[in-house]
Amino acid sequence: MRIITGRFKGVKLYTVPGISTRPTTDFNREIIFSMYPDYKGLRVLDLFAGTGSFGLETLSRGAVWVDFVEFANPAIGTLLQNIEKLRCGDDCHIHRRRAELYLKQTEESYDVIFLDPPYNKGLVDKCLETIFGSSVLRPDGIVIAEHSPREEIDARFSSLITDHKKGKTTCFTVFAPLIEE
Repeated sequence: MRIITGRFKGVKLYTVPGISTRPTTDFNREIIFSMYPDYKGLRVLDLFAGTGSFGLETLSRGAVWVDFVEFANPAIGTLLQNIEKLRCGDDCHIHRRRAELYLKQTEESYDVIFLDPPYNKGLVDKCLETIFGSSVLRPDGIVIAEHSPREEIDARFSSLITDHKKGKTTCFTVFAPLIEE
């Protein structure tokens, strides 16, 4: 796994040992970043961060700040190694919290929220409910969710979908708040 482009282009990232996490592959990150490539000047939230590959890629592409939210100690250790390797600790922070709790308690707001929970546990809908029921996402922001093709997104969020890509083992769905005119 490596950084695709930007100031950290080509740097190989450490991965979490074992099979407890499912890192977003280079191929899948290329799909995500082809859907939404510009992160210059943005504040990013990487939920269920794992190795931090999504958030670190956005820093490489010009994001000004990333908050990583992760609960598992092995993943946090790997994420710390990756941040140290890239020397980007001044541009990010790790929160050892459960994602749903962080969303309910934070007073921060973000331009981009990346959501990559364990598959088929209903966590995408739970997180979307909290995100769109609060001010954690800026009015012109987006949510990018990586989820299983077998995990259906609740119909109440269908009007917020702006893009969707479906592969054999992974789907990417982009959501944006409705702008009232």
